[in-house]
Amino acid sequence: MSANPPIFATLGCRLNAYETEAMREMAEAAGLQGAVVVNTCAVTAEAVRKARQEIRRLARENPGAPVIVTGCAAQTEPETFAAMPEVTKVIGNHEKMQPAMWEQLRAPNMAPDLIGETEKIRVDDIMSVKETAGHLIDGFGRHRAYVQVQNGCDHRCTFCIIPFGRGNSRSVPAGVVVEQIKRLRDRGFNEVVLTGVDLTSWGADLPGTPRLGDLVMRILRLIPDLPRLRISSIDSIEADDNLMLAIATEPRLMPHLHLSLQAGDDMILKRMKRRHLRDDAIRFCEDARKLRPDLVFGADIIAGFPTETEEMFENSLKLVDDCGLTFLHVFPYSARKGTPAARMPKVQGAAIKDRAARLRAKGDAALLAHLQSQTGRTRLILTEGPRLGRTEQFTEVSFDRDMPEGTLMEVTITGHDGHRLTA
Repeated sequence: MSANPPIFATLGCRLNAYETEAMREMAEAAGLQGAVVVNTCAVTAEAVRKARQEIRRLARENPGAPVIVTGCAAQTEPETFAAMPEVTKVIGNHEKMQPAMWEQLRAPNMAPDLIGETEKIRVDDIMSVKETAGHLIDGFGRHRAYVQVQNGCDHRCTFCIIPFGRGNSRSVPAGVVVEQIKRLRDRGFNEVVLTGVDLTSWGADLPGTPRLGDLVMRILRLIPDLPRLRISSIDSIEADDNLMLAIATEPRLMPHLHLSLQAGDDMILKRMKRRHLRDDAIRFCEDARKLRPDLVFGADIIAGFPTETEEMFENSLKLVDDCGLTFLHVFPYSARKGTPAARMPKVQGAAIKDRAARLRAKGDAALLAHLQSQTGRTRLILTEGPRLGRTEQFTEVSFDRDMPEGTLMEVTITGHDGHRLTA
């Protein structure tokens, strides 16, 4: 560890957090001293605004420190950040994962007064990146390990800027994934989460075009002592037969799926250029729950997508009940420059805000019903802190006394506080 290690700030998704840990290791190996590194998110205009705000705050708190900006927002709009006087260097999503880049960032000419505007930006064409996504960070997460198995996205939803920040889909070979998880298990991790930008596209670029279900089954077969495996957000229309088989037959695959649904109205889904319709989402949830009755679902839903009428929005609201959703991530629509949706007729801001609030209230009610259904049940908890853990269904649980961290323990649910279970 260097005497003055760089300060890292992460905005956005778990994948960004995973990559921050990779950058931290590379920066320390290169001997980078005293810099501030901000790993940005581009999913909404608000995310970009927050990134600029965070850069200014960190620059104020660390006067004279070089400020390096990277991540999806840096990739999609590098000039925005290069124009900020606080910023020393802007590097792309591919460049940030190269050890040689961190060697260069250590160089003396990184001083803000020695660097020219034209030298500020090192962002190449992310679409030209073909290699796999794997960066082996053994043990990201204190008690639950996150493993990146895929990066990028081949789809072009009309609202989404992320493919232009992440590039096309690339997969980490199954053998590499299994070896990493074996090392994590040897280090004592009881739960591993597979992460990616478009997780269900895993394998499409690998020999034999395996599917995500093949990877899940292989992990569970070759690592029999791994107690818990999770998969993060999936596109339900891409769920393959082996993934459904794993849901039905593998108790070590946790009964929680987060679905990329985005809307519950067929016309809006078509205008989003999604690949599923409303009935597809409902059917998937029904089929998966028949295979695994204790399965719970989370979902992303956008409120106020361009052209959305009140009737169309009501279909999204009803989807919460029709799919039996428990955990809702609600996104008020935010136009992203360069996307087709940004050119569509907009919904008024007040209506977007109102619809997002109504969706969140519906989500709160769904969560409350789930919490109430758990009282008196016995659950196997992974402890994440002295008084905090999560069930197999990823529901938070608070304890009334300190527990050993990072362990699996059976508890009886005594109630809830409206947000999490108590035990």
